[in-house]
Amino acid sequence: MSRTFLGGFAAALAAALALTGCAASGASTPSAAPTTLTVVTHDSFNVSPELLASFEQSTGLKVTYVAPGDAGTLVNQLVLTKDSPLGDVVYGIDNTFAGRALTEQVTTPYATSALPAADVAALKADDSNRLTPIDFGDVCVNADTAWFAAHNLAVPQTLEDLTRAEYKDLLVVPNAASSSPGMAFLTATVGAEGDPGYLDYWTALKNNGVLVAKDWTETYSVQFSGSAGKGPRPLALSYSTSPASEVVDGASGTQALLGTCFRQVEYAGVIAGAKNPEGAQKFIDFMLSADVQADIPGQMYMYPAVRSTQLPAEWVQFAPLSDDPHTVPATTISADRDRWIRDWTAAVIG
Repeated sequence: MSRTFLGGFAAALAAALALTGCAASGASTPSAAPTTLTVVTHDSFNVSPELLASFEQSTGLKVTYVAPGDAGTLVNQLVLTKDSPLGDVVYGIDNTFAGRALTEQVTTPYATSALPAADVAALKADDSNRLTPIDFGDVCVNADTAWFAAHNLAVPQTLEDLTRAEYKDLLVVPNAASSSPGMAFLTATVGAEGDPGYLDYWTALKNNGVLVAKDWTETYSVQFSGSAGKGPRPLALSYSTSPASEVVDGASGTQALLGTCFRQVEYAGVIAGAKNPEGAQKFIDFMLSADVQADIPGQMYMYPAVRSTQLPAEWVQFAPLSDDPHTVPATTISADRDRWIRDWTAAVIG
């Protein structure tokens, strides 16, 4: 054999061995794209099943949903499991807990193109893109207007009205320490009365017979006289959209007191350490798609973050937003929330 042939043979053999070595080590074999996605939500998450099915079909992903509790529990679990994340994407962090989620960096930045810039600016938690607005709503006291008409009593309009003697023993609210709407209402009183002025306000509410229920369900569905539960109290904390759910024959028997509201925003985010961050981004875009945004009012009774979304006809009349909701910066809520809850519990619950 010639040297030329031997040299060529040796080179070819070396190349073959190199390729074999690469294949054995897996260095040249691309890893398979994830085929599963775990979505972590609060326990009120509700999107029409056919839309959820369409997401799986269009992406080829098998989706699992995990709901550890309300917004507060959700954030706590994300923080506690940072070293072993619960899933890939989260939905349901609200602005009363957004500050903690941002401080703990439980999500990673993602700048979606599915939400118009003006809507982002109106609802964003901060400038980091770690939380993407999905929907929002006003947490407000609701009144059973039929009850007030029957008792020849004017419907209260403001937070201060609720402390007046004529409304004694009429109001029920969820516990701020265990309910996200309850926490939202506590935050509204901080925004309206200042800190520590909110404690004086709550002392006045307590003296006026406010009932603190376990959660929103007990508040609205059990204690409120204007709901299907037909409870004893004609004033209950809920949402400005709740009267739209009470429409019968073109009229609602309840109304939201728009002077008592706090604007709640719900966010989604790619969970830090996600096994499928690309799928997580796709899910966020899905939640902002036209079909899902149009589905949110009827399923979760929140306003869609994409403001151009057409709303149900009855919302125009029966589910207005407050023109001037009480607000508190997310950074302030994050810094002071635990103290507010502790002091509120001591003053109101005892």
